[in-house]
Amino acid sequence: MLNGTLKTIKYEKGMNNIEEKKTVAADWFRSLRDQFCTSFMEIDGGGFDKKKWKHKGTGGGEMSVMKGKVFEKVGVNISTVSGAFSEEYRSKIKGTENSPNYWASGISLVAHMQSPKVPAFHFNTRFLVTGQDWFGGGADMTPTFVNKKDTAHFHSKMKQACDPHNKSYYPEFKKKCDEYFYLPHRKESRGEGGIFFDYMNSGNWSKDFEFVKNVGLKTVEAITEIVKTHKDQSWNEAEKEEQLLKRGRYVEFNLIWDRGTLFGLKTGGSTEAIMMSMPPTAKWK
Repeated sequence: MLNGTLKTIKYEKGMNNIEEKKTVAADWFRSLRDQFCTSFMEIDGGGFDKKKWKHKGTGGGEMSVMKGKVFEKVGVNISTVSGAFSEEYRSKIKGTENSPNYWASGISLVAHMQSPKVPAFHFNTRFLVTGQDWFGGGADMTPTFVNKKDTAHFHSKMKQACDPHNKSYYPEFKKKCDEYFYLPHRKESRGEGGIFFDYMNSGNWSKDFEFVKNVGLKTVEAITEIVKTHKDQSWNEAEKEEQLLKRGRYVEFNLIWDRGTLFGLKTGGSTEAIMMSMPPTAKWK
């Protein structure tokens, strides 16, 4: 079980050493995991089961999964791994012209709720190092029944994460999110969007890292506030049926289109951890 102890992350803002950056980023992702889990346990009253896994190269990760009264299934995974890309996959990744070697650390969260009145949530941030290095990630919300106040609230939190760093970030990353979380075979969006960014390297690592941290903290706020608003509202079996059908779309996207799923499978990640994003139940017509 997770005790929710938080860790203060300190770093030198002018640091240039890539090994220091790796350590600081990985420590932050672990600390953020603890903050998410602590917040969710306070809402649900349940606890997280933890399971470590080893990477086929070097390193590994840790799954934290709770199946509770409010969160039907929520997983918060962290990993820090290194290895070499296959020749087949290497060409798809920046900075691999001279070497197939990579290092990656990140956090990934997916929350599927008991109540169809509460949206599903997804969040991840990561730091990847090849011959180049960059941050990526984002957060998005998938309701069964669209609530415009929830959508506005979630997006306001994403804008708050972006604006102190660059006023162009929110509209740019919102657009990328809308484009990414789209099911071409269904001709429909997966949910109500959020933000999505990749290959972030402005030339100022410290500023980029502060932005990534802010996205994580604002996502904690957004999810906990929206869940608390709706978790005690009544719902019926017809509404639950709609939720299960909506989850089917979630499954389709993750298995057919999601680049993160493919990256994990192609680089020897834990299949169990990768498939953590799947809902506990889903339906199709």
